[in-house]
Amino acid sequence: MPRRLPPLNSLRAFEASARHLSFTRAAEELFVTQAAVSHQIKSLEEFLGVPLFIRKNRKLLLTDEGQEYWPKIRDIFEKLALATEQLKALGASGPLTVSVVPTFAIVWLVPRLSRFSQLYPDIDVRLKAVDRTVDFLQEDVDIAIYYEKGDYGPGLYSETLLHEFLTPVCSPSLLDGDLPLNEPQDLKQHTLLHDASTDEWRAWLKLAGVKGADLRHGPVFSHSSMVIQAAIHGQGVALGHNVLSKPDIQANRLIRPFDIVLPSDYKYDLVCPEESAERPKVKAFRDWITELVASEEALESLF
Repeated sequence: MPRRLPPLNSLRAFEASARHLSFTRAAEELFVTQAAVSHQIKSLEEFLGVPLFIRKNRKLLLTDEGQEYWPKIRDIFEKLALATEQLKALGASGPLTVSVVPTFAIVWLVPRLSRFSQLYPDIDVRLKAVDRTVDFLQEDVDIAIYYEKGDYGPGLYSETLLHEFLTPVCSPSLLDGDLPLNEPQDLKQHTLLHDASTDEWRAWLKLAGVKGADLRHGPVFSHSSMVIQAAIHGQGVALGHNVLSKPDIQANRLIRPFDIVLPSDYKYDLVCPEESAERPKVKAFRDWITELVASEEALESLF
């Protein structure tokens, strides 16, 4: 004959109420209403056939039966929580493959990755630097970090890590030359460095009110990291992305001649299949990287 056990929700309401000696605080902990807690307690008392609480002088107290019952229920919940954590820990190990945009991997992720390894030594991160979207059904990839506008389709979990902002950057040596760079209009006298598209430069120049700049000429590079390196070596002015330019600005290899900042339509998103988003090792990486981004953004400016 199967055992007849009380409903789990009623036991949770009883354990929290007994611990706090308050239906209100139990409701806050369980994210339900006080009325819902009272209803669960009443259902449990009816199931057991004994009262568990009494009110005396506007205080909530355990009856003799409640005092006898509560420590046993508390121990059961503690053992259940421990068993759950132990099982989750078993899943937080082994390889974790992360597909990531190459420039972001080199400039941002790799310098910070040892922090994750220190926290989760049993998870072996394997980085795949690729400039394309991932077919999670066909490829051995757990997480992808994209530089996109979003909208990844059904079945995928996504969260934004970092927003992008753009502003011109150049080598400090460029300011020592014969051509001034005191205001945005002075850019017309300088070589503009490009990645695959001139659209972002065109948008920034429009925002800054610069007319007549020549966007048809100037070196074109396939990766943003190459544009930044060209700027560092004084080959022209790059339109710096805040995420990629920040380390070189902080190291004084680059400077920002102007304060005009253009928000980008692109952002860095973490993406994974919905069904694996809560798997221990995937969630460990998700939580680590989002918390790291939040802590750094709280301490630093855009650039």
